[in-house]
Amino acid sequence: MIDNAKKLRFELAENGLTAFADYRRHDNRYVIVHVEADPALRGTGAAGRLMAAIVAQAREKNLQIVPRCAYAVAWFKRHPDAADVLE
Repeated sequence: MIDNAKKLRFELAENGLTAFADYRRHDNRYVIVHVEADPALRGTGAAGRLMAAIVAQAREKNLQIVPRCAYAVAWFKRHPDAADVLE
């Protein structure tokens, strides 16, 4: 996963395709506003792997995550082990 700071999004490339999460950075928080995967990646778990990488980075940098898009909210509900990074 890369943090494309110029576009304000995290990107995960798989098989030449991209899943991404648009974010805003406020103080010590990542506000996840939109998560999307290339149509060919949908159903492969790419967006979930992207979210897991975002959580890992947040932990590493001691940041909190504020999920605002429906996918991110649902992902956190399915992964209670990641709740430590939620604001």
